[in-house]
Amino acid sequence: MMRALLLAIGLGLVAALQAQEFPAVGQPLQDLLGRWYLKAMTSDPEIPGKKPESVTPLILKALEGGDLEAQITFLIDGQCQDVTLVLKKTNQPFTFTAYDGKRVVYILPSKVKDHYILYCEGELDGQEVRMAKLVGRDPENNPEALEEFKEVARAKGLNLDIVRPQQSGRKDTCACPGGTTRTLHPAGRGRSSSLRPGRPLLPPPASFPPPGST
Repeated sequence: MMRALLLAIGLGLVAALQAQEFPAVGQPLQDLLGRWYLKAMTSDPEIPGKKPESVTPLILKALEGGDLEAQITFLIDGQCQDVTLVLKKTNQPFTFTAYDGKRVVYILPSKVKDHYILYCEGELDGQEVRMAKLVGRDPENNPEALEEFKEVARAKGLNLDIVRPQQSGRKDTCACPGGTTRTLHPAGRGRSSSLRPGRPLLPPPASFPPPGST
C-alpha cells in the first residue's frame, strides 16, 4: 500500500513542480530518517566556489515536535565543512523551514524506490537562490533517478550542469593535506572550530516568507 502511494506521488512530481505546487499526501516521518547519500545537486544561479569535491552521507534525525536535524560533511577547496541544520516542520506535508522560517525546504519522493529530491528556496546576496539535491539510500548510481532529477531541474529552470560529488566517509573526506575543519551550525546552537567564522554554504536569506504567506 505504501509503495503504491509513493509511486503515485512520484509519478506526479515533475508536473507538480512545473505548476509550482507540491504533493499534498502525508508520509510517515520514520521513512525520512537515517542515512542518505547525496548523489547529485544543482542550483540557480550557480554558487561560485561551493562545489563539493566529496561528501559524507547525509544523516537525518528526528527532533521533538516533528522537526528534523540534518548532518553532513563537505570537502570544498581542501577544507572540510561540517554542517548541522534544523528543519522545522510546517502544516504542509513534505515541507520544512530553516533559518527561522526564511528558507523553505521540500522533501519530495522520487518515483524510484529509496530516492528523494530535496528542493529549497531562499535568498543569497540579495538574489533568490534555488537548489535541488538527489539523495538515495545507497551510494550506487541510479540512471533512472538521475534522469528524473534532471527533468525536475529542467522544469524548475535550474542549472543543468549537474554536480555529482564523490561519496566517502567522514574520515576519508577530511583526510586532506593541510585541510582544516569548520563546523557550521546554522541553527545557532553549535560551535565553530579553528577556522575563522564564515558563512554557511547557503547563508540565511534576508527575507523569504514562510509557506502559505504569499
